[in-house]
Amino acid sequence: MNKLLLLEDTPNLAKTLIKYLKFNDYEVDWAKDGEEAVELSYQNKYLLYLFDINVPRLNGIDLLKSLRDAEDFTPAIIISALVDIESVTKGFMAGADDYLKKPFDPEELLLRIKVKTASLQESITFKEYELYLQSNEICYKGEPLFLGTVQKGIFMALLKNNPNPVTYDELLNLLDKPSENALRVNIAKLKKMLNLEIKSIRGIGYKII
Repeated sequence: MNKLLLLEDTPNLAKTLIKYLKFNDYEVDWAKDGEEAVELSYQNKYLLYLFDINVPRLNGIDLLKSLRDAEDFTPAIIISALVDIESVTKGFMAGADDYLKKPFDPEELLLRIKVKTASLQESITFKEYELYLQSNEICYKGEPLFLGTVQKGIFMALLKNNPNPVTYDELLNLLDKPSENALRVNIAKLKKMLNLEIKSIRGIGYKII
């Protein structure tokens, strides 16, 4: 998953960055104002955000703060012509991971993106599924996989422990109302949704095969 969200209201700069980043194997969604960026952030999962500050409808700093308040901790780089210390401070206080002052070399931006997302690329692969360890995102055939909180927790545990089983006690701790029956129901749902074999290991727990 190399998908970025770019918030930038200057078309020439946006098109230049999109072209350069696509050449370097990043897919880019472009928002021209803050409200459009909000909608895209809710509809998609991104590796990283690139936000300008002075954009229409909702500025980049307020947007980033609202995302952080909503527990969206996707790495974010502010790209802005505002170079005063007050603006830079506001950017970091809102939750930015980096601040790049305009004008900048696209190559420098690419380097900063790679540095900020390097740990996100650490992943566990099982068949056509991939779990990104830093973001806890699961993808199927390169596309985000959306599961309920309980099912996701169980599947993550199975992926992380593979090829070893996850014990019954560990799995029960992931349930809202722990019981052997509830665990069996959730395992059955997962098997059906994922089209994977999840085997019960008598006296121990479950494992994916």
